[in-house]
Amino acid sequence: MIRAIALCLALAPAAATIAHAQTDVVRGEFRSGWQTASGTHMAALHLQLAPNWKTYWRAPGDAGIPPHFDWTGSENVGSVRFHWPAPDVFRTNGMKTVGYHDQLVLPIEVTPRDPRKPVRLMASIDLGVCKDICVPATLLLGTALPAPGRNDNTINAALKARPSTGTEAGLTRISCTLEPIRDGMRITARMELPAQGRDEVVIFESGISDVWVSESQVRRDGRKLTAVADMVPPSGRPFALNRSEVVLTVIGGNGRAVEVKGCPAD
Repeated sequence: MIRAIALCLALAPAAATIAHAQTDVVRGEFRSGWQTASGTHMAALHLQLAPNWKTYWRAPGDAGIPPHFDWTGSENVGSVRFHWPAPDVFRTNGMKTVGYHDQLVLPIEVTPRDPRKPVRLMASIDLGVCKDICVPATLLLGTALPAPGRNDNTINAALKARPSTGTEAGLTRISCTLEPIRDGMRITARMELPAQGRDEVVIFESGISDVWVSESQVRRDGRKLTAVADMVPPSGRPFALNRSEVVLTVIGGNGRAVEVKGCPAD
């Protein structure tokens, strides 16, 4: 995260980096949501950004700052699951980053530790917000999650904005080739998938938190989409990659994206 912040700030004039207070560019709150039929609770983080400012997706690109959530102080929270809406791709100074502009409603599904007791969310959220410059921000937010709560159209809209599954998007085949390189692994994915837009971007996630993943090289030939990226661990050596943990997201723009979990061998 420190590397990403330093890179973002390096892209901007030094005198401009202190021109904006955090509250000028981003405000946030939790939407308390409702209990689901399975006993979890559907809440959401709602970020409001100043015009033309953006924040980042979970895999933000080489110059982006991924959000980090610290749930210390929460009460009766067993686990949380994020339901990320389809992101957009931004091109700045020749670099691609991935995220959201104007606002982000991020649904958060909370599983209580004890379903008989009330739930309260408390979070310290570190994120980056960028326009011509990047500003690291920290939000301290909290809310009770009432039972049963009430339906929230804003959260429902964000849930509907998720990426399509491979099946929904017409994916008929996917395979991955893994090749050791000097400082890690090279992954080549081959998919038979209808085009999702004119300038498709493919994001690889390794399933390992400290592995750096390069921007992918993408080529399309009809229904065949090929993407290649390098994965580099802290050790700087080839490593074992669990294919079932790999996630590929094909982003086509205009809210179109496809998320595929797992990448088997040929």
